[in-house]
Amino acid sequence: MILLAFELATEACSVALWHDGRLLARHEVAPRRHAELALPWAEALLAEAGLAKSQLDALAVGVGPGAFTGVRLAISLVQGIALGLDRPVVPVSTLAALAEPFLAEGPVLAAIDARMGELYVGEFEADALGAPRACAEEALLPVGTAASALIARWPVTGPVRIGVGSGFAADGGAWCAALAERLGHVEPLALPTATAVARIAARDWATGLALAPERLEPTYLRDKVALTSAEQAAARAAKAG
Repeated sequence: MILLAFELATEACSVALWHDGRLLARHEVAPRRHAELALPWAEALLAEAGLAKSQLDALAVGVGPGAFTGVRLAISLVQGIALGLDRPVVPVSTLAALAEPFLAEGPVLAAIDARMGELYVGEFEADALGAPRACAEEALLPVGTAASALIARWPVTGPVRIGVGSGFAADGGAWCAALAERLGHVEPLALPTATAVARIAARDWATGLALAPERLEPTYLRDKVALTSAEQAAARAAKAG
């Protein structure tokens, strides 16, 4: 199969092309340049592979949670291409894409800094094919109570997890100190990639999980995407105090 994948939910702009198991990709930490880079990169990857856009079997996209503008842009790009070609789409959790490269090491706790004093959190383990399987519902957790909320749902004798994602740098990384005995190691610089989205989507497509493009929905987890000026001032005052 031939599949084009986008992951734009964080500061990284990431595009990948899956061609019968072969992967080509462009990935760069490029805040605020996603709209400028994503589509030209996709066209460059197709050209590099010697493929026309009409040869795509499906498109895949990281649907969040993550930055509102990035998720919205990725959904719009994929829907536009898919509708124009009459192709299906495969939605992939951004947290699952973040966890996917680390699953061979054991269960993964993926966390993305959601700003506003909150974290997007997902827990994953590898299924029989090595793809991420959610162990719990993805959640938006306050940084201050995230550790206690996670500990409360983890068995005392449960497995040691790998912590990945920008969420582990939130609050200077102090919030996860209470999880020290439950985390093997932490990778706070890890970012979700379109390569991971493509690998997950290729498996999902093979098992019939593709959708019509008009059914594609983002995963925000949060309705509110910014603090008011008063809320920002209150947050600064609380931090200073």
